[in-house]
Amino acid sequence: MTGGSAGNDYGSRLRAGRNSSIMEGNNGATAMAKKIAAANIKLKRAYHAASPADGTRILIDRLWPRGVKKADAAIELWAKELAPSTELRQWFDHDPERWAEFRRRYADEVRQHRAQFDSLGELARQGVITLVFAAHDEAHNNAVVMRDLLLGRSPA
Repeated sequence: MTGGSAGNDYGSRLRAGRNSSIMEGNNGATAMAKKIAAANIKLKRAYHAASPADGTRILIDRLWPRGVKKADAAIELWAKELAPSTELRQWFDHDPERWAEFRRRYADEVRQHRAQFDSLGELARQGVITLVFAAHDEAHNNAVVMRDLLLGRSPA
């Protein structure tokens, strides 16, 4: 993951090892050594103002949100590696009819970045994180899927 405007090194933010969670191969659900409290994972559009209650703000998109100044975004980490691939993002095109298949395909992609996913989960165990996204549709976007995966919910 890439540090944001605060210049934090992602690896140095973690105090625990990477083996505290694993992703199961068949359904994309996550088995956590220590469960993440649902209240520790918030979602927020990049166009909404940052708040101290956001905790660690993590941009979960591959592209920087249009028209948002980095200084105003208060992004501490940019998880480009965990964002949907360009191909998947373009195929989905925020079409609710493709939502179920997007969830499945995105979970498959996240499985390819286990270390980064585990690190994100560790941050959520340590305190509140906010997954920041640019999509207009607040119910059908990659941040919703990522939250579900972190909480051990199946993408199907």
